[in-house]
Amino acid sequence: MRRAFGIKKVGHGGTLDPAVSGVLPIALGAATRLLPYLPGLKAYEGTIQLGLRTSSDDLQGEVVQRAPVPELTIERIETLLECFRGTHLQCPPQISAVHVHGERAYALARRGEVVRLEPRSVTLHELSLLNWNPVLAQVSLRVRCSAGTYIRALARDMGEHLGCGGALSQLRRSEALGFTLAQAFPLDNLDQEPRPPLLDPLLALPHLGRRQLTAAEVLDWSCGRRLSAAAHHLEDEAVAVLNLEGRLAGIARAVAGDQLQPRLVFQAES
Repeated sequence: MRRAFGIKKVGHGGTLDPAVSGVLPIALGAATRLLPYLPGLKAYEGTIQLGLRTSSDDLQGEVVQRAPVPELTIERIETLLECFRGTHLQCPPQISAVHVHGERAYALARRGEVVRLEPRSVTLHELSLLNWNPVLAQVSLRVRCSAGTYIRALARDMGEHLGCGGALSQLRRSEALGFTLAQAFPLDNLDQEPRPPLLDPLLALPHLGRRQLTAAEVLDWSCGRRLSAAAHHLEDEAVAVLNLEGRLAGIARAVAGDQLQPRLVFQAES
């Protein structure tokens, strides 16, 4: 991305495992500062292989155990999925980017160390059955979930519930941080002219309130002065501030007294 667009500052909206395809939002330049304000919801479509356990909870890892898969019906699978819908605690995979005493868990795992990873609260807003293949013992699912959810861990835990083990076979991320596959382009396109067009950051901020500047407020905003709020906001709520042309001028934080405190100011005057 740096080479293609000739810009140094590049950020991303969540890593993908090497075997996973799909949406990876990239921010360029000043837009990298917006990443914490994007919606954290992500969506996936994937397939779980039942009947085995692996070291990485997917088929990229070493198979450590195989077991017969119980006879399953659509009704039994739906009952199983209900156990994981909503909010619950999930233990990250041993091979993950979770920090343990200053190191990534995957670095410890590669050295043969087994560590205890603390369960984390995750929310599965949607967990839908797409297909059940009894011949291959594969379950295909659609998942919409909170940030920090591991689909590999979901595969592992579903297999544990059934007593036969499970591992992620394939996965595609269809949505991330407010962007979808329809807006994505293949990385190979970066080597072609013209370069893919950049998207307006406002497309990823529909969940934020809006406040457009007046001509008299432009200088105040660029100098970091507070604005009056055009509507009531909860304290600490983030609000997108627009310039006179309706483009994003920055992000403000609602403070007491119905005022907006600048947090990010784009193209501020020195």
